[in-house]
Amino acid sequence: MLKSSWPAVPIEALCSRVTSGGTPSRSNPAYYEGGTIPWIKTGELRGWYVDDIAERITPAAVRESSAKVFPPETVLLAMYGDGKTMGSVGLIRSPAATNQACCAMLADPKKCDPKFLMYSLVYFKPAILKLAISGAQRNLNGKSIKQFAIGAPPVVAQRRIASILSAYDDLIDNNTRRIAILEEMARRIYEEWFVRFRFPGHERARMIESELGLVPEGWLVVRLDDVLVLQRGFDLPKQDRTEGPFPIVSATGTSGSHHEYKVKGPGVVTGRSGSLGAVMYVEGDFWPLNTTLWVKQFAVGSPLYAFYVLRSINLIGFNSGAAVPTLNRNDIHGLPVVRPTPDVLAAFDEVVGPMNKLKRRLELVNENLRTTRDFLLPKLISGDLDVSAVPEPEALAA
Repeated sequence: MLKSSWPAVPIEALCSRVTSGGTPSRSNPAYYEGGTIPWIKTGELRGWYVDDIAERITPAAVRESSAKVFPPETVLLAMYGDGKTMGSVGLIRSPAATNQACCAMLADPKKCDPKFLMYSLVYFKPAILKLAISGAQRNLNGKSIKQFAIGAPPVVAQRRIASILSAYDDLIDNNTRRIAILEEMARRIYEEWFVRFRFPGHERARMIESELGLVPEGWLVVRLDDVLVLQRGFDLPKQDRTEGPFPIVSATGTSGSHHEYKVKGPGVVTGRSGSLGAVMYVEGDFWPLNTTLWVKQFAVGSPLYAFYVLRSINLIGFNSGAAVPTLNRNDIHGLPVVRPTPDVLAAFDEVVGPMNKLKRRLELVNENLRTTRDFLLPKLISGDLDVSAVPEPEALAA
């Protein structure tokens, strides 16, 4: 049962405006081609500022449709979508438009802090989802959102609460950006060394003909299974799982944990059934599910090189399933790939290995930050924790 020690106030009383966005007609390409205005959809709401925005629309699209441009710090709530998407929230960092499935809430600065409103919506999400209207697609409507009441302390307390929680999200956001930079650096090094053949000392290398074109002398063109050997994952029904220290890896990523492992890390995993294309590097010991293929043998001795080789292949193009996407390892084991000399492989591991380790450390830090934030959020939003001694955000900034 969700509770709050603060007075219950309807969302519409805390906001200067509560409305929805709109979708410019897809039949008019001019509304989307060369667009400069970020256009946010429900799938892009992930509980913090919305940055990864796939589409942009033009000013004409706003003028000639129901689309609206909202200012920074507008709080968004997904009114449509599946059980995971509906009720998700986000904040606009810079002026942006949304589609009609997003409810946009502009907090009245005299009554409500926008970050506090966003965190409150996270806390009250189970209650909000109960307001969904059943039909062909369950959805929330603007009226029920406006009338939904949240616990609202004085604005000063709201800002203090928001400053505590947003400090965690700011750190998570910063670490996530660093992780993305490390991933991009490692990918570019792989392409530079093993696709463009501009590895350390390449100036002295003689290029020779191969079935893949010119390759450095001493490098071989071999079958994929001369670099890595794939094996189907293992069954583990949900009723047989016991939470533990070892990640369970599915075709789409980590999906829980188990007290036992099947494969010693580091490992490389990709999807075998249901979802294809993602290639994952797993640092420690793990349990790959039967929806995956995992590398049981690193024939060249470098899991990192195997990871990037496998990721460079268009695995989705080898789908052999009809109703369910399926990847048969035998269809890709015979693909021709380049096998560098051992000294170049060793140099690659020396350069990219520390990047990968730092990336993993940042991921673990983020996991701890999320755990702490999620522990504090209900206690702060409900008023169980006293924040009267917390300096106001302006004082902290000074």
